[in-house]
Amino acid sequence: MRKLAPGRLVIASHNEGKVREIRELLGLYGIDPVSAAELDLPEPDEIGVNFIENADLKARQAADLSGLPALADDSGLCVEALGDRPGIFSARWAEGEDGKRDFMRAMQRVEVELQALGPEISRSAHFVCALALVWPDGEAEWFEGRVDGCLVWPPRGDRGFGYDPMFEPLGRTETFGEMDQAEKHRISHRADAFRKLVAALL
Repeated sequence: MRKLAPGRLVIASHNEGKVREIRELLGLYGIDPVSAAELDLPEPDEIGVNFIENADLKARQAADLSGLPALADDSGLCVEALGDRPGIFSARWAEGEDGKRDFMRAMQRVEVELQALGPEISRSAHFVCALALVWPDGEAEWFEGRVDGCLVWPPRGDRGFGYDPMFEPLGRTETFGEMDQAEKHRISHRADAFRKLVAALL
């Protein structure tokens, strides 16, 4: 398996929260992350049918356009009672008619759909993170992580991003939105995927 050498690495994302988390996870390894937004790279249409496919197409485009190795993350919230939705459409559930993302709107949609199923419905959920690392010559590696938990309402905490304020990981009493971010990085779906990447490539 090919190793990732120290130096510049494109983070194929325009999501500032996600880029910040990835920078913090990679900072220990001599990697110099630069975001797709900083390089003015376009965002591809996420047309994959699962997290790995979407991560791969984002990383592949960024590697092709930048000539640098590129790392992409595709992640989302899977609510078991909703058939694992929103899943790969997690970000789209936050989009309004103006194209702007509002995750409070997305969290409200999840809650409304759960409540419509009745008060006894399971609130079990999990986050999935798929990582794709693609080199400019087309070689690629993929990793997937997961964290299980349950959904709370109303949302709690203003840390993290996305659906974090309504997700309480198993065995914890704080949501990802309330939790110290260093602790979140230790136990999250993204951390799980990164552990696998680091063990294999660094």
